Amino acid sequence: MKSNTSVLLSIAVAILGYIVISLLENPLDGALLFAIGALCSGLIIQFMGSTKTKDTEHEDAEVDFDTITLYVGNLPYRANEIAIRTLFSEHGKVLSVRLMKDKHTGKRRGFGFVEMPEKDALNAINALNEQEFQERSLKVREANERAPRADA
Repeated sequence: MKSNTSVLLSIAVAILGYIVISLLENPLDGALLFAIGALCSGLIIQFMGSTKTKDTEHEDAEVDFDTITLYVGNLPYRANEIAIRTLFSEHGKVLSVRLMKDKHTGKRRGFGFVEMPEKDALNAINALNEQEFQERSLKVREANERAPRADA
């Protein structure tokens, strides 16, 4: 997506530059035209990059709202990340879903974590705690901070 925008922007700047040059009565030196074009492109790209909303920059871990990680317990072992994301998406924006697996067997352990914006997370807790999902009564609450692990 980002590279498509850059390509289209470069083409637009090139066309605009061609129009401006063809309208000039005294053509400028090629090196000067190149420098002006590079400067204009850089400024436009910088401007376009700064207009991104912080909400869409989650991949850079820069969000403009507080997030809450929810503990989701008593999950059916057959539930997968997509099913949980879909369920929680009905109550707001889901930033991430992690279902825990046993490190030796690879089987799901019946609980996981869902990260959501604070307002949406509170809605999800109220709507989903003690609700039935795939024949199991879910336990949904704010997750506790992870305790430091002692390497043994």
